[in-house]
Amino acid sequence: MSTAEQNRRLVRKGSTAELTAKAPKNIGRIHIPDRLLGWIIPVSVLLVWQLLARLGVLPANWLPAPTIVGQTIYQLTVAGDLLKHVGITIARVGVGFLLGASAGTLFGGLTGYLPVARKLLDPTLQALRSVPSIAWVPLFLLWLGIGETSKITLIALGAFFPVYLNLSLAMRHVDPKLLEVGKLYRLSSFQMVRRLILPAALPEYIVGLRSGLGLAWMFVVAAELLGASSGIGYLMVDGEMTGRAGVILASVILFAICGKTTDWMMNAAGRRLLGHRAR
Repeated sequence: MSTAEQNRRLVRKGSTAELTAKAPKNIGRIHIPDRLLGWIIPVSVLLVWQLLARLGVLPANWLPAPTIVGQTIYQLTVAGDLLKHVGITIARVGVGFLLGASAGTLFGGLTGYLPVARKLLDPTLQALRSVPSIAWVPLFLLWLGIGETSKITLIALGAFFPVYLNLSLAMRHVDPKLLEVGKLYRLSSFQMVRRLILPAALPEYIVGLRSGLGLAWMFVVAAELLGASSGIGYLMVDGEMTGRAGVILASVILFAICGKTTDWMMNAAGRRLLGHRAR
């Protein structure tokens, strides 16, 4: 084989390798948008659940099919009960969360910025944080009665501790070099907190708010399971007392939807506040 022929073959091989390298590597792969990935597991569970219910593997009085649960939610909506109970539960969570998050912000800021306040308050608050939520129910019923005050107080207690703990720790763990810059520019204590400490602690504070909101939804269940005559928790108890598994599952699904929706709203607000620092 001549030298010219060998050169031509080398050129053709190089061109083929270059084209292969430039070819898209994701041919044949299924691309799923990120916003749809979170739906894969819930939809798969619903499909398997529906299939097993239709085949009779799951007893109807124990775990009815998703279509039956959907019909229950539709019937509650048509009767006007759904909006009433959901609205009351959301109002309780909203008021309790605002009270608890405000108190958590106040005490978290104090213990995070003032060492004296931390030594004075933190041991007691950490001890109270370990008390189970159900343990507070009989005390609040005894002290505050069976009305809305006891329920909202219990929800506020659940929202308080995550906000308090996250903000307190975040303020204590601010980079010392950042504080040295503030002292170099002779910032006052108020300016130091407003311009340096709070912006640095904001990501952890938002995480605390989201955790507090999640616990508020958990505590509202305990509040409505005992002594409530309205709300999603009341629907759950009513379904238990009357043996209607569809109503119980519908209540669980409503709790999940409401909790996820409010968490999404809180996350969106947090990302807006964080700006370029949001992930």
